[in-house]
Amino acid sequence: MRPLKQCGGKSIKMENKSRIASVLKAHNLDSSITGIRTFNLSSLKLPSLLSFELPTNLRLGHLVEKVVGELIKSSTNFRILYENIQLIEDKKTIGEIDFIIKDLASNQVIHLELAYKFYLFDPIISSDVINNWIGPNRNDSLIEKLTKLKRKQFPLLYDPNARSRFDQIEIDEVQQSLCLLVSLFVPFEFKGRFSPVYEKAIKGYYLDFETFKRLDNSNKTYHIPSKKKWGISPDENENWTNFDGVETWLITCMEELQAPLCWQKDNDVYSEFIIVWW
Repeated sequence: MRPLKQCGGKSIKMENKSRIASVLKAHNLDSSITGIRTFNLSSLKLPSLLSFELPTNLRLGHLVEKVVGELIKSSTNFRILYENIQLIEDKKTIGEIDFIIKDLASNQVIHLELAYKFYLFDPIISSDVINNWIGPNRNDSLIEKLTKLKRKQFPLLYDPNARSRFDQIEIDEVQQSLCLLVSLFVPFEFKGRFSPVYEKAIKGYYLDFETFKRLDNSNKTYHIPSKKKWGISPDENENWTNFDGVETWLITCMEELQAPLCWQKDNDVYSEFIIVWW
């Protein structure tokens, strides 16, 4: 399924600026939720004028990894020792370490894992909130991600292959931290409440296609961003269309069991939501 054709709009430089800003503003789920030490991007001491080039051919997750890597390199208080290191055993990749960085003030070496995720709250799954955050297409979840991080990703540091690869650092003295940047969406007209850690990360709501159609009116215009633009604020967008301009594309998404993000402009009020097929 090909994305909607993008016409005009901002220059690549402006898009880079929006992407960088979106990563810096993204909410980081802390250790009270994840059970893993938190690394906050706000701890980076960055220049007031921050600008760097970003590749245009990366998928969203890898693009955000690139942004975070460049942010760390631009900081005055951290240094990257290793970045995106694949660990190989018997000619097969057994995993990848996102970052090994060093706090220049304390000399603490940190194994940093990064994730940039979009989750929807399905209240019927469980009575335990943490189990109810799922991917837009229901093929992943927050609890699955945390389980993988704890059981596979972070233990990779202590694999013999890692000890050999990172022979310039004392593995047993490395601190492990997680930067889990999330955008959360709740059901349309949901009345429930969450702890502040979740509340701060809620970006919008989700609804099915039939409900979306019923809510349309002549004041509203829309934009379906490409996946690489997910997380950018909708008020950054310049290209808008009415319902007829997105209907065919959305019908195709529903048929192909894909849940797109939609930006909406209602007069001067911007919002974002995910349209689900399920």
